[in-house]
Amino acid sequence: MQWSLFLLILMGQCSFFTCRLYEYHFIEDEKTWEEAQAYCREEYTDLATVYDMTDMERLRDSTDEKHNAWIGLYNIPGQENKEWHWSLPGVEYSETETAWDKKEPNDVGKNENCALKKENSDKWNDVPCTNKYMFICYNEIKQSGKKFHLINNKLSWPKAQNYCREHHTDLVSGLNQLNDTDLKNETQSHNVWIGLFRDTWRWSDGSHFSFRNWDLELFQDDDKKKFAITMLNGTGKWGSDDCNNKKPFFCYEDEVILIQENKTWEEALNYCTENYRDLVSITNPHQQRWVQERAKSASTPFVWLGLRYTCSLDLWFWVSDELVCYDNWNSPATTDNCYSAAAMDKGGQHEWFEKADTEKFNFICAL
Repeated sequence: MQWSLFLLILMGQCSFFTCRLYEYHFIEDEKTWEEAQAYCREEYTDLATVYDMTDMERLRDSTDEKHNAWIGLYNIPGQENKEWHWSLPGVEYSETETAWDKKEPNDVGKNENCALKKENSDKWNDVPCTNKYMFICYNEIKQSGKKFHLINNKLSWPKAQNYCREHHTDLVSGLNQLNDTDLKNETQSHNVWIGLFRDTWRWSDGSHFSFRNWDLELFQDDDKKKFAITMLNGTGKWGSDDCNNKKPFFCYEDEVILIQENKTWEEALNYCTENYRDLVSITNPHQQRWVQERAKSASTPFVWLGLRYTCSLDLWFWVSDELVCYDNWNSPATTDNCYSAAAMDKGGQHEWFEKADTEKFNFICAL
């Protein structure tokens, strides 16, 4: 290990890295959505996937052009293709972690695509997104000592989401937030929107990211016709359009790759350094979310990461020499085993587990 890294660790100087594990490319040639998809898959990785508002700003800043452009979101017509999502990026919806009321969600009228928390109850109900209710915003950084803010204005679900993103972080999302005592005390006597919605939209690369950034006046949805998303480059808001129309488009280039071969940690490290750059490092929550999307496709229950334990210094370190400023351990990593490395669970919360480096798993390389 480099002495500079060792000294930084000793001094406790830890900074969060903002680097991304993928890059965006704006293509001026006008193509249909499917032609654009084929081009991106041939030349890069796929049409652009957008994880959060930071990605949205990266896309918008990647070109001076102000035309509409395709990104990788498209719809799959049919009511049976609806899937539930949490509004807050990074919070995944799970059928085993819900609080639906009895016989809910029932989708009466085939248009109940948003969820509310019922008054005097912790139970959820699906209702039309155009209904107007009070709502709860979540703040990642506490404002006035509060994480949750009950907004007394009654708005439709999309407008409530826009309000929360403009003034706070997002609509309240996930059971952990909804079970918070502070939130329960504020909302018991009201029907309130929560950040749960469903739609038929999918990302071209198969990612499950829930981020949407609609311009509601330009949005079309049709159960019988395939639409795709146009990013309105001037504002960053999205509209939808017929896939057969021709537009410029955004591709992304992935800088990580899942290797579906079973290897020990050292074999995986050698494979990555010989064929790519290194075993992957994860230095912030955004990178965690990106890597775990790749891990979902693994053929083993865990995937190796580039995180290793050293007995001589009694610490964990990334083989890329990046500092361990962020972690997602299943339990605190304390070990007497000098031959331990970190592996990510392919399912669940995609937590990290300490594993003997002789075990054999798939692994993820940095390109």
